[in-house]
Amino acid sequence: MTRRFVQRVMRRIKGGCELLKFVPLSGMSGKYSRLGMTHDRAFFFMMLGVYCMFMAGCTTVQVVPDDLKEQVNRDLTFSQLLENPLEHKGKILVIGGQVLSAKRLTHATQIEVLQLPLNRHLKPDESLPKSHGRFLALQENFLDPATLPFGTRVTVVGEVSGVDTLPLDETTYDFPTLLIKRLTVWPAPSTYRVIQPYPYGYPYYWGPYWGPYWWW
Repeated sequence: MTRRFVQRVMRRIKGGCELLKFVPLSGMSGKYSRLGMTHDRAFFFMMLGVYCMFMAGCTTVQVVPDDLKEQVNRDLTFSQLLENPLEHKGKILVIGGQVLSAKRLTHATQIEVLQLPLNRHLKPDESLPKSHGRFLALQENFLDPATLPFGTRVTVVGEVSGVDTLPLDETTYDFPTLLIKRLTVWPAPSTYRVIQPYPYGYPYYWGPYWGPYWWW
């Protein structure tokens, strides 16, 4: 939708408000007959709904905090990180994916993530075959693993801290590790549809929490 379209919608809404304000429901004739008024009302509310949905869609989520934008390395790909994590230690990246597991360690909460490409809003893609591997994200402040069940989509702004070799089925896997600077948790679309009565569109409300929510 373009700005010109929004302007047209606003003019329609404004005209509808004037019509509802000044034209009575009875005693109308000609153009403003009862039937015409009914159609105008229906169109007015339809355009009002379109405008509200458009404004909700235009609201963006700030995945990368302002104080980290200049520090993020946007040239380093996940495939490059996977090849040699230690070579990129200390660099700050934006990586996302699907949570495979989360558990509390003695010093942090460890999140195992299946990497997925990010769209222009920095939200992970839905297609699992597009993954290039796995990584571990570590949250030093308390984070209850129960808030990150399997399948949760997350975007991590994190600092590369090294590599951790762990068992994976009948073999081992070298997991790049990142210290979380910012964690965005995306609600599932199905959850959004359940809570439709609330005036906040996806992805801005999730269950009893405001969402997507963040951890530092």
